[in-house]
Amino acid sequence: MTIRVVVADDQELVRSGFAMILQAQPDIEVVAEAGDGAEAVEAVRRHAPDVVLLDIRMPRVDGIEAARTVCAESDCKVVMLTTFDQDDYVYEALHAGASGFLLKDVRRDDLVHAVRVVVAGDSLLAPSVARRLVADFTRRAAAVPATGPSEELGALTARERETLVLLGRGLSNAEIAAELVVSEHTVKTHVSNVLSKLGLRDRIQAVICAYETGLIARGG
Repeated sequence: MTIRVVVADDQELVRSGFAMILQAQPDIEVVAEAGDGAEAVEAVRRHAPDVVLLDIRMPRVDGIEAARTVCAESDCKVVMLTTFDQDDYVYEALHAGASGFLLKDVRRDDLVHAVRVVVAGDSLLAPSVARRLVADFTRRAAAVPATGPSEELGALTARERETLVLLGRGLSNAEIAAELVVSEHTVKTHVSNVLSKLGLRDRIQAVICAYETGLIARGG
């Protein structure tokens, strides 16, 4: 299977550099490049790619607004690329539906890996971004009056709720398996069930859900 990709960045050298890296892979085809968010949305509509790489700061329509449109209109996966890793950008991008968030100094192999990971249905965050994300949710949650877990979590089994809590704390499948003393295969099943029952796109949305439903204690 060939992974079809659109690359959007307002800096031509950056855009062409990412495109060249991806195009060199035997299983990846760059079907279009875009210089702003509006062009990116149009390219996604025209080419129906599997993944779109979106710079956050672009003229006319920024990457976050483009991500909202792409995620609302298609099943195309969104990976955000930026020189910035401030909390607000991460929070807004993930709420827009992004499945990955990488800094522009990402290594060549990590960029390629990110594209393959999100197409496979998983999500990916640069380590520094993941740490900021969990810390940001903790800060935001602490500022809101405590409530009990949302009723929507009633569809989950006790073990699935445990899995969601650990996802919310940023643990990998291997770390969750060690915490619950089960196999990684079992963890994958629990994660899949959580996403399916709660109607979530990926693990990143599961992190958001764990905090916003109050499943993870406020401020902790």
